[in-house]
Amino acid sequence: MTEDDVSRPVMPPAVRGVWGMIAAVAALVTGVLGVLYAGSGEPGGVDGRIGRAAYGVEAPWRHVALATDFLGEPVGAGLLVVAAVAGCLLLRSARAAVLAVLGPGLAVGATKLLKPVVGRTIHDGHLAYPSGHTAFLTALALVVALLVAGRRRRGPAAGTALVLGAALAAGAAMGWAQVALGAHYPSDALGGWCVALAVAPAGAWLVDRAADQRAAGRGAGRASDATRPAAH
Repeated sequence: MTEDDVSRPVMPPAVRGVWGMIAAVAALVTGVLGVLYAGSGEPGGVDGRIGRAAYGVEAPWRHVALATDFLGEPVGAGLLVVAAVAGCLLLRSARAAVLAVLGPGLAVGATKLLKPVVGRTIHDGHLAYPSGHTAFLTALALVVALLVAGRRRRGPAAGTALVLGAALAAGAAMGWAQVALGAHYPSDALGGWCVALAVAPAGAWLVDRAADQRAAGRGAGRASDATRPAAH
């Protein structure tokens, strides 16, 4: 593993400000939707229109929806995370490998904390907001796209567009599957997508900060050893 591989941040400093703003807006949208649908057990107006158009798809699209849903289930999600970690390590990006676990974990954890707080339900009292499946796949796609953008050394604008596009594609795919299968309202999927955009960048910042501090500590230790008088 080269020094560049070790020191390369998973969230380049040039885009941290942009992602900080994206995360703040996503957190705000998550909160607003949570307040709007708190304690509700019915779809909103937009939810109803979108839900009626997407729900109850027939084969082969139902099979596609079920396969997509599986990617958010424990077994499917575990396989995706293992594959992502293995890919990051093959590309010699230890930071991205850590984020491939931390980012989705934070996203899913946040949805589990928010669901009982918001109290929105679907189908006989099942907590619905925000969608953990959507948050998971969005966060994982964001992590992978960050790695790709960093390896290709794209500029800040192009890199941000790539990562946002990947997160949008993953969130839309899983959100559609959840609505098509009747597991969530569309606004639940939007909330899950926003949760991922809010917490995954924070995870990237934490990984980079911890790695930089560790590298600085090692550098200070080597400098101390170099200036220490040799024993006679």
